[in-house]
Amino acid sequence: MEKNEEYTGEVIGLGTEGEGIIKCEGRTVFVPLSLVGETVSFKVLKVQKDIAYGKVLRVITPSPDRTIPVCPAFPQCGGCSLQHMKYPAQLKYKSAMVRASLKKIGGISAPVADTVPCAGAYRYRNKLSLPIGLTPEGDPVCGFYAPRSHRIIPVRDCYIQAEWVKDIISCVTSYAGALPREQRAKLRHIVVRKVGERHIIALVAAEKVPAGILTALLDNCFTDYTFLLNVNPKDTNVIFGSEWHTIRGEGFLKTEEGGISFTVGANTFMQVNDEMRSRLYSCVLHEAGGSSVAIDLYSGGGLLTAMLAKSCGEAWGIEIVPEATQCADTLMEENGLTGRMHNICGAAEDNIQILQKASGGGVIVCDPPRKGMERSVVKAIRDSGADKVILISCNPATLARDLGLLLGTLVEEGKDLVKCMEPASPYTLQSVTPFDMFPQTKWCETAAVLTRK
Repeated sequence: MEKNEEYTGEVIGLGTEGEGIIKCEGRTVFVPLSLVGETVSFKVLKVQKDIAYGKVLRVITPSPDRTIPVCPAFPQCGGCSLQHMKYPAQLKYKSAMVRASLKKIGGISAPVADTVPCAGAYRYRNKLSLPIGLTPEGDPVCGFYAPRSHRIIPVRDCYIQAEWVKDIISCVTSYAGALPREQRAKLRHIVVRKVGERHIIALVAAEKVPAGILTALLDNCFTDYTFLLNVNPKDTNVIFGSEWHTIRGEGFLKTEEGGISFTVGANTFMQVNDEMRSRLYSCVLHEAGGSSVAIDLYSGGGLLTAMLAKSCGEAWGIEIVPEATQCADTLMEENGLTGRMHNICGAAEDNIQILQKASGGGVIVCDPPRKGMERSVVKAIRDSGADKVILISCNPATLARDLGLLLGTLVEEGKDLVKCMEPASPYTLQSVTPFDMFPQTKWCETAAVLTRK
């Protein structure tokens, strides 16, 4: 097999990125934008020992699951990877992906439920984060990063965002164009979150910039919003810096869900899909019902912690972001949960002693970031004595790793993890359910429930 040559093959499966898998000339070839059962012509872009990577040139025999993408920026934009696949096929793919990850990475053979669908396969996101940059000519550009790069693909709309994204892009582009070039070059990101019918809008810049022009433009499109300026001089992948300026409103917004009123800030973690968040939390509360104590790791702004405090005897939330913990404290006081809800600001691995409170009748709920949990946290959960563990994950790979450690199908050998043929664990896997929190993308949210033997 030679680089830049054209080949023809049949797609026999899909990889973890949603790309087609083709066997050709003794190699496994990964070809994005191809579907199972299709015969495609592809160009080889990279060749390694046993694998290769290619791109589709022509679809010779299309799959019945193929559809026309609605977004003109697909697939140049790195946000979506499955718009060429009909939605029912996306749901089947995600269940299969979770099942395969559990087996391959975690050594876990377990049934995986059908993926819980989202009623709206488009326009579902409540949060927007757009990088702002300059063209070589110095003109402002606002859009999304191309896959595996920091090259901005300019867009006027995003079909997995709400309709208001078009107004945001228009206002930010006009604002950046009105600034002198030296100030224009300092703009980094625009971050927006919709909370109920209101919006939190945060402009991120490398230094303090005048924001009055932008708020005047936003006033023409939004009637009820709070606006913040965040200063982040560091050139890293972290969007927000530590310096905040409230330009308009209070900087926070209040809303209600499931009988809990709560406050949200620009940097407060919340699931980006309101509908699927409600379904996921209903599942968690159903499983946790009747527990004496609930421990909520990586608890964000405290919404789920408060719900657990109402359904259980007592709930503890652990969150590393100070702003989120402040929101959780406000939530606790406003909902009359003082004494039943406890919020700790710190890393989960630094507060593992709290997990002992779940021993004998308690439940531990974990919703870690994409990288998963620290091994010390996994070990503490396993040794906690909790009756039930509910692990929520947006990454099937780290979910499989953490579940493998909890179930004993993976064991540590130094810094490495190896599969164990005779697993021993105080827990058994009760259920694994994917939730389609992110339609049109390769990602899904999964809830795994473990019960004590």
